[in-house]
Amino acid sequence: MGNILVCDDERSICEMLDIALRRDGHKVETVKSGDEAKRKLDGALYDVVVTDIKMPNTDGIEVLRHAHQVSPESAVILITAVDDYGAAVEAVKAGGATDYIRKSPGLVDEIKLAINRALEKMTLSRQNFAFKRDAATRNSLDNIVGVSSAMEQLKQTIRTVASTQSTVLIYGESGTGKELVARAVHVCSPRATDPFVSINCGAFPETLLESELFGYVKGAFTGANQNKRGLFEVATQGTIFLDEISEMSLTMQVKLLRVLQERCVRPVGGTTEIAIDVRVIAATNRDLDKQVAENTFREDLYYRLSVIPISVPPLRQRREDVPLLVNHFLKKYAPAAGRNILRVHVQSLESLCGYDWPGNVRQLENTIERAVALETGEELHVELPVERSKAKAAAAGVGTNGMFHAGNGSTLPEGLEMEKYVADVERSLLLTALSQSNGVQTRAADLLKISYRSFRHLMKKYNL
Repeated sequence: MGNILVCDDERSICEMLDIALRRDGHKVETVKSGDEAKRKLDGALYDVVVTDIKMPNTDGIEVLRHAHQVSPESAVILITAVDDYGAAVEAVKAGGATDYIRKSPGLVDEIKLAINRALEKMTLSRQNFAFKRDAATRNSLDNIVGVSSAMEQLKQTIRTVASTQSTVLIYGESGTGKELVARAVHVCSPRATDPFVSINCGAFPETLLESELFGYVKGAFTGANQNKRGLFEVATQGTIFLDEISEMSLTMQVKLLRVLQERCVRPVGGTTEIAIDVRVIAATNRDLDKQVAENTFREDLYYRLSVIPISVPPLRQRREDVPLLVNHFLKKYAPAAGRNILRVHVQSLESLCGYDWPGNVRQLENTIERAVALETGEELHVELPVERSKAKAAAAGVGTNGMFHAGNGSTLPEGLEMEKYVADVERSLLLTALSQSNGVQTRAADLLKISYRSFRHLMKKYNL
């Protein structure tokens, strides 16, 4: 069902279409002038706009142009009379209008069919986008690598909860693969053919997060030059994954709670609400029970989200999966790097299995990717992260914290390049801050005492 705007200066046509379309389950608004239609388009998001061409002052072609400018995703259906038939045909040929319908005794039925065609085309477009985006994650359970009892139990839990419509809250340390679990729940569910939309709640300031989730209308804030659908609406019929939910401000928590209760969203600056049918999966690497006790996370939202809790075990609690993961990442990165690496050195594998991996699977993956890039033989030799940092410091002749300390009697390390050294230090500080903040960029910027914009600039500068 769609959100429909009907514009016609004949009151009888507006009332007739309003009754007929509402019976089919559509949400309908009617206006009797082109100027009113333009104001409506500025304040709300519509799936389909049905407008008469010939109207006083602002005609239907002007409504079409305005809709194309502020809400390009909206389909526009023109109602034509005999004398403005040519204008309707030209509008369709130019690509602005979706369809045109001549006024006749069968007007209502033809408009119903045209609306259904437009909505079906819109749904197919969104599904095709989802298929392309999720092609690499179609076999999500296969992407969860592991044969330990903890991982087998996790996979069984995913299969069990996927068939339900309940909200899921995934717990786990940073780097354990919480998004993989969320994707697996989606792919194993009846919603698998519809969109899976992911957002990191800690990566956006509060105002930007609201517009990302709920959308906005033209003029809602500086730079809002046209209407934009929020991720909740983009994910319709599918799943939305709210990563790092614990980083959401209390104000945004209230707004999210209302969305979960009412199953509708209101775009920023908008005047109408949009019904949604979305499964919500959230994730956190923090103790929400503790946050609730400290009044930094709303208790009512916590209970709304934690209908089905899923815990993802850290890598140190399933060391028997390390060899499988190492082999998985070796097969992934060796061909991409043009390396003919056949196996992992025995001592390297023993060291990898004995390491605690504070950054979990993500840290292991990065370690293998780096080792593959540096390997020149057929056997992979891997330096553990801690050993690598110590070796680098020793080779550079600097302190254990990686910094060169200037002073009386000190000498510059041989071959030191100041620009490269400063860049390495900046890059290292960014990575350290990201690690300490569990990947939450706004918190990492606070740790470094720089603005979020400066942090994003440096991240882009160093391709992080």
